[in-house]
Amino acid sequence: MARIARIFEQPKSAMQSGYAGTRDWVLEFAPTERRVADPLMGWIGSGDTEAQVQLRFASREEAVAYAEQRGLAYQVALPHERTLRPKAYADNFRFGRMENWTH
Repeated sequence: MARIARIFEQPKSAMQSGYAGTRDWVLEFAPTERRVADPLMGWIGSGDTEAQVQLRFASREEAVAYAEQRGLAYQVALPHERTLRPKAYADNFRFGRMENWTH
């Protein structure tokens, strides 16, 4: 059974507001075994060591070339388009504001 590698752009962490470290592309393998709880300690784990591997690349083309060079089956997940809406603090106090105050 061939392992399927997933190639995706590193997403923004929920714990940060900036986009630092999100320009990398990551290649990771899909798990082949279920994760189970250890009966003695209760820790969750599996015998699948390749599921722990994450390879980082500067571009999508480098990640695809790596997978093709090694004969890996892969899927590329394209990133969602980021939409930034310009905001200004002064808009909270502008004349003709339609929204009600919340306090």
